[in-house]
Amino acid sequence: MNARHRLGVLLAALAAFIAGAVVPTASAGAAHPVPRAPDTAVLDGARLQQAKIRLDHGDQRLRRAARALTARADTWLNQGPWTVVDKPRPAPGGDIHDYLSQAPYWWPSTSPTADNPWGCPYVQRDGERNPEVDTGTDRQDVEKVFDSAYDLSLAWYYTGEKRYAEKAGQILRTWFLDPDTRMNPNLNHAQFIPCKYDGRAIGIIDFSQSYTSVLDALAILDTGATGWTRTDRSGMARWNTGFLDWLRNSDFGKQEAAAANNHGTFYDMQVAALAYATGDRKLARRTVLNAGSTRIAPQIAADGSQPQELARTRSWHYSTFDLVAYTRLAAIGEHVGVNLWKYRGPDGQSLFKAVDYLLPAATAAGAWPHPELEFHRYAATDVVHAAADAGDRQAQRAVRSLEEPPGGDLWALRPAAEQLDSITG
Repeated sequence: MNARHRLGVLLAALAAFIAGAVVPTASAGAAHPVPRAPDTAVLDGARLQQAKIRLDHGDQRLRRAARALTARADTWLNQGPWTVVDKPRPAPGGDIHDYLSQAPYWWPSTSPTADNPWGCPYVQRDGERNPEVDTGTDRQDVEKVFDSAYDLSLAWYYTGEKRYAEKAGQILRTWFLDPDTRMNPNLNHAQFIPCKYDGRAIGIIDFSQSYTSVLDALAILDTGATGWTRTDRSGMARWNTGFLDWLRNSDFGKQEAAAANNHGTFYDMQVAALAYATGDRKLARRTVLNAGSTRIAPQIAADGSQPQELARTRSWHYSTFDLVAYTRLAAIGEHVGVNLWKYRGPDGQSLFKAVDYLLPAATAAGAWPHPELEFHRYAATDVVHAAADAGDRQAQRAVRSLEEPPGGDLWALRPAAEQLDSITG
């Protein structure tokens, strides 16, 4: 029995004892038994359960974080549900159930006319987001599905309030399961460019950057959430299995797997998480193991910089963005016996070095010396937390100097990195 398993057993026993004793929750003083530790793909389920126990015993720091978390969850209660069938026109293939999004950094080069309604040809302006992409496609709605499911499931886990679980279930069933409103498990038409491409492999990033939040939300709801049924669980398992198959075997999936920048990192992270969630632990382990030589060694320089991300007009954003994928991938690795934080490349490349490279700017000790159209210091907060938790002493010292993200620092309740200054691409 490994240390993680022993901890899980001990926490489960403690949870059972506390549940029998009826512990008041942090939300309203109501009695709520501590749920079992969820079998999450990125989050550490045992750590969530431990936080729940501490929260119920009055931990003041966790109570502050819980107030911020439930405030986020409350904003979703009167929104949605969302569905791919609501867009004004179907994806180029003609199936309204296919997901559709538009390339964010491509703009019309001429004014639209009756003969050229899109203003084609489209030209690229890196880092500058075309507002067209937020209308007429599924991109904004799917982000809301991911974020709301995550916030609501966590709020239910920590408070026991069934309204959070019921809303999360409604949102997930509408987007993924209901025959009339469900999304097909493919991304054939993600990040299309009008008059140029009906879809692109790099559109997979629309899901890979955030879909693990849904996987962890499902695992949380599976611990006994109100209204989340066996039928829901089996339906989502089938959807995830189909999506994983598409990712691994479609031409777009194979192209994204070969990407050498953050797209490749996020692809690996998504495959590993889906493999873990659908029971293929060997694939999950193999994917994390391979990430050292196939991702860290070629992507991270000896000084910890990420040259391909530094070449972008949003170099700070993309440097933190790539590390969101890496830190989540390392978290999945912990579940399957792989410590990605220990990997060292032939020139000393490592995740610790990559995080440490960000620390002067993350702590305001120095300026970020690379191009950045819109610098947000808090973008690094979660990845520094992750490195500190993994034992990076420089990161541990830096934590006290990090900038709190908008809406509060929720790391103590959901210790998995989010892209805190999210943009698409």
